[in-house]
Amino acid sequence: MSRLTDLVDLDISCSKKVIAEYIWIGGSGMDLRSKARTLDVPKVEDLKQIPKWNFDGSSTGQAPGEDSEVILYPQAKFNDPFRRGNNILVICDAYTPTGEPIPSNKRAAAAKIFSHPDVAKEETWYGIEQEYTLLQKDVKWPLGWPINGYPGAQGPYYCGTGADKAWGRDIVNAHYKACLYAGVKISGINGEVMPGQWEFQVGPVEGISAGDQLWAARYILERITEIAGVVLSFDPKPIEGDWNGAGAHTNYSTKSMREEGGYEVIKSAIEKLGLRHKEHISAYGEGNERRLTGRHETATIHSFSWGVANRGASVRVGRDTEKDGKGYFEDRRPASNMDPYIVTSMIAETTILYKPGKFSFDFPRVFGAHSSRCRVRDTFSSCNKFFLFLLLQSRKASSHVIDLIPRK
Repeated sequence: MSRLTDLVDLDISCSKKVIAEYIWIGGSGMDLRSKARTLDVPKVEDLKQIPKWNFDGSSTGQAPGEDSEVILYPQAKFNDPFRRGNNILVICDAYTPTGEPIPSNKRAAAAKIFSHPDVAKEETWYGIEQEYTLLQKDVKWPLGWPINGYPGAQGPYYCGTGADKAWGRDIVNAHYKACLYAGVKISGINGEVMPGQWEFQVGPVEGISAGDQLWAARYILERITEIAGVVLSFDPKPIEGDWNGAGAHTNYSTKSMREEGGYEVIKSAIEKLGLRHKEHISAYGEGNERRLTGRHETATIHSFSWGVANRGASVRVGRDTEKDGKGYFEDRRPASNMDPYIVTSMIAETTILYKPGKFSFDFPRVFGAHSSRCRVRDTFSSCNKFFLFLLLQSRKASSHVIDLIPRK
């Protein structure tokens, strides 16, 4: 085994070639795929040096067998913490041979939003708190938990220390250092409320890069858990009962929010998020209804709320932001398995491009896919009147709570 390890760690800089690990998101929207190729250069200085590549989409659920070729477009590169040297990790998105984004490619649509002049000038910053759970490989039960049993109640585990409180710290620290080596803007780690659950933070990162960086950090973590023989779970509620779920709280600010008078901009942005609550919830991760119950530091999925220092609200504003009159806010709704390209671009679109006062937006996107497509015009149809009534009623509601989703 030591000889094998020596070969794995072999320095190949003398070859004057680079190994590039191409990484993309698979057909489920959460499975990460990768494969490597040799680049005939001593070092990659620019993305333009990395050629497009292809893969068998029929084996990943992303193309039919009779037309299986999917093209990988390199979008971001990182230092490879596994092979080291000049070797790289390459975050890619996927296209058809004719250049159309395939359905699972959410980056392309996000890039269009971030390239919009009104969004670009706001220099959107994101800090994403990625929670995850480490599972025992053979039983898919949280690391450190007794098989078919439970540990003591929550309380001592959050940021806890000790063999009976913190399980998996070596994995967490290895990931922390590997991300720093890779060039990921990882800003911290901590143990979470449920034992076996951890969190890392990425940011602040601007625009589309937030999604690139989070996916790179997820890939590195999954590779490390693979080495450790532990299963990585992004399930938003891995254990039912009186246990915290896992989220991906998304901290956000624009240039206007960070400048003097920014608190009013923040409040206006939060109001827009409330008007589009249902649309955001539908895109904030699979199984999120199991997590957003109004318990365990979450808001209920059925209504939108915000508050200062309130971790039971949909959106939290920090005390420092309130005191300084400028800063950022935290959207606490995204689940741990959310797609950061979707979440970051949707927040930007809603808070910057969405103009509710002009009534010129797509109601199905606001109120759900089954609504009729209609826009407010000089002459209102009955459909337009109905949706306008809903909109006005929601704006008359409490400034802190807007109920948009019918309870079952």
